[in-house]
Amino acid sequence: MMMKKKGSRVVAALALAGVLFSIQGMTAFAGTVGVGAAKSEMTGPGMTNSQSAGPVTEVQVGERAEEQVAGGQEASQAQDGREQAQQPAAAQSQEPAQLQEPLQVFYSAFLFGQGWSSVTPDNSPCAAPPTTWVTAMKANLVNIPGGNQVGIRYQVNLSGSGWLDWAYDGAEIGNPAGEMPLEAIRMELTGNQAASYDLYYKVLQNGSWTEWAVNGGTAGVEAAGLRVDGIRASVTAKGAGAPPETAAAYAIDPARPMIALTFDDGPRAAVTSRILDSLQANGGRATFFMVGSNVNANGSVIQRMAAQGCEVANHTHDHKYISKLNADGIVSQIVSTNQKIAAQCGISPVIMRPPGGYVDADSLAVLQTLGMPAIMWSIDTRDWQHRNAQKTIDTVLSQVKDGDIILMHDIYTTTADAAEVLIPALTARGYQLVTVSELAASRGGMAPGHKYSQFR
Repeated sequence: MMMKKKGSRVVAALALAGVLFSIQGMTAFAGTVGVGAAKSEMTGPGMTNSQSAGPVTEVQVGERAEEQVAGGQEASQAQDGREQAQQPAAAQSQEPAQLQEPLQVFYSAFLFGQGWSSVTPDNSPCAAPPTTWVTAMKANLVNIPGGNQVGIRYQVNLSGSGWLDWAYDGAEIGNPAGEMPLEAIRMELTGNQAASYDLYYKVLQNGSWTEWAVNGGTAGVEAAGLRVDGIRASVTAKGAGAPPETAAAYAIDPARPMIALTFDDGPRAAVTSRILDSLQANGGRATFFMVGSNVNANGSVIQRMAAQGCEVANHTHDHKYISKLNADGIVSQIVSTNQKIAAQCGISPVIMRPPGGYVDADSLAVLQTLGMPAIMWSIDTRDWQHRNAQKTIDTVLSQVKDGDIILMHDIYTTTADAAEVLIPALTARGYQLVTVSELAASRGGMAPGHKYSQFR
């Protein structure tokens, strides 16, 4: 009976937070959330213990200065970093969320045996690894101009079932629970402003991308035994023609070693931008676990993360230990952060990292309700403690192995110094620098309500 009551409270909190809603025919909230069922790794977070009472916490790592050792130099330095990461309220009110960015479509695919892909931005390939294929999809519009009524709907031909009914604005379509692939798709815009735009899309089929289909046409060949292995879509102004061809898809080779660089506590523009520069120069991606209270002041940096294919992720709104919160508190901390991030870049995070690595059975149960796994780490650089770039570099290069999740913090200048050395060095060693969700997808996937520290 107690578990039943707890579950009811979680659902009620979710509903109150505005998570459980949809408006057919109109995009109500940008971003999609979904993590497929997969084998869980129930090992520990890979943290170093300084005392028997528990793991060294990331709060001791300077993520929240007010929780540092009182009076210490580390506390004052961390507070300085936190203050530099924030901007005045007036600046926050002028964030890019209010700019008239072009209308775009974001989408994700369910990959058989692995789960939902990361949300893919407009005109970017969402492609399955060689060992799997697409069984379902979902799509949203972002940057809808104020006062405009425009939505999106999409239809799939599911092998063995034919064309399914249209789905609208973020709803999934296909069969995530089955193994039958999609064979073709159709997409079109809806609403009284749809005539102002063209919607282009194509699929990866039989080893190559099809030609663009547009405004309800069919992309892919149905009833020929060919499966869909990827999706790409883009919105353009009416009559502007097909979107530009992009560089080759960011291909992940599951046979090659790969690691996930992760950065907590940001963004801090001066630091995060340098890390993004290095990733862009070396063809890598990373995952940024953001504190919700930092989001509004750093919208342009978050938009750049998404544009580069990095993963936007959740680190709670106020860096709270979720194991010390009740269900309502956990929901509030996570949902408010997801909403802020989605408002900036159109992508709602699908993974979170518990501050300090503190997570227990009760908090994992709430995360399962929210559809999110808890991501820990296998290499702790302790960059927060020593603030020494060379020590961070040496720690990573001496310990790194295929499948590692590496913990750093993008609020320290010395971390950016280290990242600018590590990113090309790791690439030169043959490691693919991928996001956590990409690493998981290549190594069996992950499931909501479970924790992961590595993917071997």
